Amino acid sequence: MTLAPVRFAGAAGPGDGPGPGPTGREETRTVRGELPTGAADYVYLPVEVPRGVREIAVTYGYDKPAAGPGVPGNALDIGIFDERGTRLPGRGFRGWSGGFRTAFSISAERATPGYLPGPVGAGTWHVVLGPYTVAPQGLAYEVSVTLRYGPAGRTPRPAYPPERAAGRGRAWYRGDAHLHTVHSDGQRTPAEVAAAARAAGLDFIVSTEHNTTSAHAAWDGLWGDDLLILCGEEVTTRNGHYLALGTDPGTFVDWRYRARDDAFPAFARRVRRAGGLVVPAHPHCPFVGCQWKFGYAEADAVELWNGPWTADDELALAAWDNRLTAPDGDRWLPAVGSSDAHREPQAVGLPQTVVLADDLSRPALLAALRAGRSYLAESAAVSLSLTAADGHGRHAGIGERLRTGARTPVTVRLEVTGAPADATARLLTDQGELRSGPAGVLEWRTTASLATFVRAEVRRPGPGGGLPGPMVALTNPVWLTSGG
Repeated sequence: MTLAPVRFAGAAGPGDGPGPGPTGREETRTVRGELPTGAADYVYLPVEVPRGVREIAVTYGYDKPAAGPGVPGNALDIGIFDERGTRLPGRGFRGWSGGFRTAFSISAERATPGYLPGPVGAGTWHVVLGPYTVAPQGLAYEVSVTLRYGPAGRTPRPAYPPERAAGRGRAWYRGDAHLHTVHSDGQRTPAEVAAAARAAGLDFIVSTEHNTTSAHAAWDGLWGDDLLILCGEEVTTRNGHYLALGTDPGTFVDWRYRARDDAFPAFARRVRRAGGLVVPAHPHCPFVGCQWKFGYAEADAVELWNGPWTADDELALAAWDNRLTAPDGDRWLPAVGSSDAHREPQAVGLPQTVVLADDLSRPALLAALRAGRSYLAESAAVSLSLTAADGHGRHAGIGERLRTGARTPVTVRLEVTGAPADATARLLTDQGELRSGPAGVLEWRTTASLATFVRAEVRRPGPGGGLPGPMVALTNPVWLTSGG
C-alpha cells in the first residue's frame, strides 16, 4: 500500500549553497491518516527529497485505544528506504526500528541506532509503516518528516569485527548467537553486551538485531583475543523469525514476506551466499508473528532453547526430537540455544551453545554449528561430554556418526560437571529415554540395531505429576549406524 507523496518547497535563493534549500534551513511536513483492521503488512509513505539535503528526520505516533480482553491493540512499526527504492531484496534499505523508537534521523555523518549513515540523496524516499496489529477501532497515525539543508558531510568508514580471535586451537568454545542492543529493541549498548558476554565466560557472540545491520559497525574496540564477535540479523517476518548467523559484515536480509509469498528460499540462499547459517528462532513462541511457518527444508539449524527454559522450549524440543528420525537421508537439523537477551535482568549466555571447533574463527564455528558438534548449557559452569565407542577402536562424539556392526556392543558414556546436585541426567534414543541417573558419570550399553542415535539431557527436578523439570544442558545426537 502506497500513500500520497510528501513534497517540500525546497526553493533556493541566490548563493544559497549546493542545493535548492539554504544552508541551515529546515522544512517539516506532517501527514495524518488511519489504517483499518486488515491493512497491508507494510504501508509506504513517499517523500520527495530535493537536492542539498543534509539530514532527514522522522517522528511518528499513533493512538492506542483500549481494545478489550483477548483483542489485539494497535502496534505500528517504522523504518525507511532511500531513493534506490523499496523493492525486494531491499537495495534501498536505510533502517528499521520497529516499534521501539518514535523518532530517528539520518545524515552522512551519523544515524540513529537501527539506521545506516550515508548521504541523503535526491529522489523519492519511502517511510515504511508496519501495522503489526490493528485494533477493531482502527489505527490513527501521524508522521512528521523534516529535511535539513546543508553540505552532506563525510560518511565514516565502518569498522567491522575481525572473523577470528586467538582461541585455543581445536577446543570447545562457548557462545551466545542471539542478542539485541539499542540498535533494535534492546536496552543494552554494544559495550554493555560485550562486558556481559565476558562476565558469562563466553568466547563468541553474534550480533542479531531485528531487520537491520546498523550494529555490525558498532563493536569497534569491543572485540579482542578473548571474544570473537560475529555479524548477523534476526529476520522478523509475520510468519516467524529466523537468525542469519555469521554473515559477511553489512549483509542485509529483507523481512517483508510471509510463507505464502514463497520468498523465503531465495533469502535463505542469500544468507548462505554471505557465508551465514539460517536458523529459525524460538519456533514455538506464542506471540503474534513469532511462530515458525516456513518449514525446515532451508534451515541449517534450529534454536530450540531461547532464554530461561519455558513451555515453548519444551514444544520446540519435542518437535526437534521427532524430526531426528524423519527419513531424510543423512540430513538432520542441529539444535542451538541462545539467550535472546534484550535488557537487564535478562542474562547474556543463558543459555549458550558450546561448540567443538577447529579454532575460534567464523568459518570454524559455523562449520561446527552446521555439523551439530555442539551442546547447550545454562551457563559456563556446566560442561559435559557424550561419547560412543564399540570396543574395536571406533568412537564418535556429539554430532558425529559411529559406524559399527548392527549388533556390536556400543558403550555410551556421559560425563557432566557443574550441574546442580539434584539434577538428573538422561540418555534418550529414537525410542525415548532408556537410561537416567544423577548428573555425573552415566554409562549405558546398546547396539546400532537398537538405537539410531543417543542424545543427553540434564534437568532440574520437575514440578511433579510426571512433568519434566527445567533444562540444565542438552546435546545434539551421537549417531549409531550399522554396517561399519
